[in-house]
Amino acid sequence: MIKSLAVYCGANPGHNPEFIKLAQRFGQELADHQISLVYGGGQYGMMGAVANSVLDHGGQVHGVITRELYDRGTSLDRLSDLQIVPNMDIRKDKMMNLADGLIALPGGLGTLEEVSEAFSWTAIGDNAKPVALFNFNGYYNPLKSMLGKMQVAGFAERDFVESIGFIATFNELLDFMDNYQAPAVRTYR
Repeated sequence: MIKSLAVYCGANPGHNPEFIKLAQRFGQELADHQISLVYGGGQYGMMGAVANSVLDHGGQVHGVITRELYDRGTSLDRLSDLQIVPNMDIRKDKMMNLADGLIALPGGLGTLEEVSEAFSWTAIGDNAKPVALFNFNGYYNPLKSMLGKMQVAGFAERDFVESIGFIATFNELLDFMDNYQAPAVRTYR
């Protein structure tokens, strides 16, 4: 059973107000299930909405932010646990180490980069934790399709592609995380 979840998501709110509502509901679910949030420490967009919702519902939040972003005033000042790190590589590593599982809500390039690193590390054996994408209204369908193309073309193993959860509800997420089995470490011929 997971006790902490790293959440990657947009520092922007997106154009559809449903994205922020999703983030708020997700934060409440984390708090209600006593799952600590590990996230990038920001106050804006989806990131801020998830963190504020967890806090508003009595949950625990662990922020990890880069010095550069902290100095720009982007951090959420309500956090009792905010770690300031030198760069994004350390931030991603620390977030992965603090969490029992990792998930991406809708977001942009940074979100895609963070979750891609998490599941690419699965393939090389550096991450045995579950990685999922919250496929809200099919947001991640193009990525799912691309992963399928990578598999068909011989660039991604079936076990690796199938180890990435594309989920649509919080209960589905809990089931995926609780029953996750990491794929075998990639070998090369």
